[in-house]
Amino acid sequence: MPIIDVQQLTKSYRVYKKREGLGESIRGLFHREYSEVDAVRGIDLQVEAGEFVAFLGPNGAGKTTTLKLLSGVINPTSGSATVMGFVPWQRKNEYRRRFALVMGQKNQLWWDLPAQESYRLHQQIYGIPSQQFNATMEELTELLDVKRLLSQPVRELSLGERMKMELIAALLHSPEVLFLDEPTIGLDVIAQHNIQQFLRYYQEKRKITILLTSHYMKDVAALCKRVVVIARGRIEYDGSLSGIVDKFSSHKIITLQLADGHEPSLAHLGEILSETWPKVRVRVPRAEVPRALSETLAAHPIEDVVVEDPPLEDVIADLFRETAANPSS
Repeated sequence: MPIIDVQQLTKSYRVYKKREGLGESIRGLFHREYSEVDAVRGIDLQVEAGEFVAFLGPNGAGKTTTLKLLSGVINPTSGSATVMGFVPWQRKNEYRRRFALVMGQKNQLWWDLPAQESYRLHQQIYGIPSQQFNATMEELTELLDVKRLLSQPVRELSLGERMKMELIAALLHSPEVLFLDEPTIGLDVIAQHNIQQFLRYYQEKRKITILLTSHYMKDVAALCKRVVVIARGRIEYDGSLSGIVDKFSSHKIITLQLADGHEPSLAHLGEILSETWPKVRVRVPRAEVPRALSETLAAHPIEDVVVEDPPLEDVIADLFRETAANPSS
């Protein structure tokens, strides 16, 4: 049985349509107009215990709403979901003790107090035995290299240091399921890498189930074998990372190394991405790759040729642009 089981989950919001102008504002006090916004539109999702799943989508796609539903923060409009056998929005204490939610843009630590004071509060809230608490604190602070920062007020920490502290707070009670919403947002490359390393090691060691949302493809590539793409509140793809390129990319990138002295026009092959003679990169429709290669090899002296898929970031960006351009589909 999946540890996370979602069936036709839907969340709609009733949004007040405010018109411009004083007269319209006064009229709106007596005759309000509303519209229905579907944040999540009947999604199905099953996640097995121990999986590390990336949940991708453009802004407003429904990623954060889904995590809030699964963590019981909000109630659904329709559909069902269970996590570890619990219905999240029933908010049972037994469930709350077995999962954690970390939101990169929300703080759960007291701003003006050292993180260790917030951790002591967490210990009391979750009823963590002292021996277990001390052992977990020792392990997490060592892995994240933040022991020296525990007595420092949270407001004095850098963004990367605060995120490490947030992760420790989320993991103190040893949850079986962890929901991560943009955990590396705003972090520099080094801080992102450190968080990635920690999450990879911790997940492999503890075998916990993690559902991660992120706009950074490096997070996804470094951590997740399975990717779920959500757009317009619906799941558009569920599979391997490499499968995204196969499914949504309609082009290949051909890099040609021409013999010295030859600078032919290759615009007829496709979109020229770069020309640093004698090397040329061309974006070619997948179906046209064999023809483009045969024509080029027959017409020009070639020293080297490389055919590759476009970068994952480009494929995802194209997919998001397409869904944004077709909101009703």
